[in-house]
Amino acid sequence: MTALLRPQDAVLWAEAKPYLDVRNNDEHTLVAYGVAKALLAQLPEAEEDVVLPAILLHDVGWKRIPPDLLLAAIGKNPSRRDLVYEHERHSVVIARDILVRHNVARVDEILAIIDGHDTTSEARSLNDSVMKDADKGWRTTPHGMRVIRGWYGWSLAEYIDMVSVVSNPRLLTAPGRAMAEGFTASLRAELALANYMETGA
Repeated sequence: MTALLRPQDAVLWAEAKPYLDVRNNDEHTLVAYGVAKALLAQLPEAEEDVVLPAILLHDVGWKRIPPDLLLAAIGKNPSRRDLVYEHERHSVVIARDILVRHNVARVDEILAIIDGHDTTSEARSLNDSVMKDADKGWRTTPHGMRVIRGWYGWSLAEYIDMVSVVSNPRLLTAPGRAMAEGFTASLRAELALANYMETGA
């Protein structure tokens, strides 16, 4: 873990973890953090001191949503979109407390990109774009695919359809789009291979 997290982020992770033990959010957060670091390396004008704390804390608010409603808030056809707004509001409140307690600089900028990370399609800044792309881009990673397919019992073809229609079009940076499209292309190749092995055609 120490190789993944910056020392100043490790203390935030320790505070965030108790809020992330729902819906695989602990795993999602760490993989998205790694994606964010990769995107930051491609976009040096973006600021890791804003993006990385935001990624660690962006989903802490899901802890305050009833567990039986979590999967109704997301997916291809969500029935409780209001809960997505609600989790963002809770995330801002929890994140503010953690950031202030640890004397993190630029609290308002970090909170501004946590607020609306799922419910706004346009970014307020490059930092916001990177944070959004790390969050949504996680869905196309091998980890994201395994987790989300497990939630819904989707076939690989259904999953490819979801990321192609729901997630990938929402990505905002060139590196984020390239990463997602690369992972999606590999999924399509995997599906084609499976079909070939089954049918020989």
